[in-house]
Amino acid sequence: MASASANAGNVLMVSIVLLATVCACTAETPYAAGLSEDFYQKTCPQAASIVDAYVTKFLRKDRNFAGAFNRLQFHDCWVGGCDGSVLLNSTETNQAEREAHVNFGLRGVAEVDQIKAALEYACPGVVSCADILIMAARDATSKVGGPTWPVALGRRDGVQSTALMADSNLPFPVLNFSGLVANFAAKGFNAREMITLSGAHTIGRTQCNGILPHLYNFTGKDDATDTNPAMDKNFAVFLKKHCPQGNTTNTIFIDSTANTFDRAYYKNVLQGKGIFITDAALITNPVGKKIVTRFSKPGTSFFTEFAAGMVKMGNLEVLTGAEGQIRRTCQFVN
Repeated sequence: MASASANAGNVLMVSIVLLATVCACTAETPYAAGLSEDFYQKTCPQAASIVDAYVTKFLRKDRNFAGAFNRLQFHDCWVGGCDGSVLLNSTETNQAEREAHVNFGLRGVAEVDQIKAALEYACPGVVSCADILIMAARDATSKVGGPTWPVALGRRDGVQSTALMADSNLPFPVLNFSGLVANFAAKGFNAREMITLSGAHTIGRTQCNGILPHLYNFTGKDDATDTNPAMDKNFAVFLKKHCPQGNTTNTIFIDSTANTFDRAYYKNVLQGKGIFITDAALITNPVGKKIVTRFSKPGTSFFTEFAAGMVKMGNLEVLTGAEGQIRRTCQFVN
């Protein structure tokens, strides 16, 4: 964990970067229309503290949940906007986002439901599941040594969720550099922001499902020797021990310091120790390699740029006002 003084410095730097990037300056704000930092001030002033307390409880049990909460925000916002749709259950007639191939192993849904239940007890029908995801991702990141950032609230929950939408929008872990750039560009993010947000892999874990193409089927041969040649050989041996050919469900940490938000992810990528093909792809482009190299070093702007990227992500296609609904439980529409 970062020291108190380091965290205070991070907060200050995040505020400076956010203001600098959005303020040229008149009435512009860094938030989508309808969102504000004090949205629940009158209707549920304890909302943020309730979310924070539950995130603290979950991380005491398993610090690796920080990665799960980060992933939930990304996988929600990237598919039809930040509307909590990733939390919805499938029905007899619809396969929801959580059943998508790209959402394999998604964690944290039950924990979000616990937070929602506490908020419904304190302030019935007020706080959206979509806003819970935004607050939880921020709180979890800061609690494991990462930056914090201001969150604007007021999102409402969507009522539609399909696996096809998730598989059509989220980046699969086998994309090359140009594929990643195109995927992020479709959401209004440039290549630098893509590399910055890839830094979320500094926390969390994955099941072997997303790693196998990196280890056994890199060129389509589908055999034990068909491994990405750019991968560190000793690291490949380590991964194959934990993810035998054909095993999709074993879990492995994505980063060497997976319970702490730091710059180790970028150092690992430079050493040929990226878990996914998408990680290794970041340094196949000279501009990408330059950014990864910069972010791997202390004193650079990775933390502040990551915070700004999360704020920007939280603005994607939000529902506000009379749109959508405030779901009573996050896994079901009202």
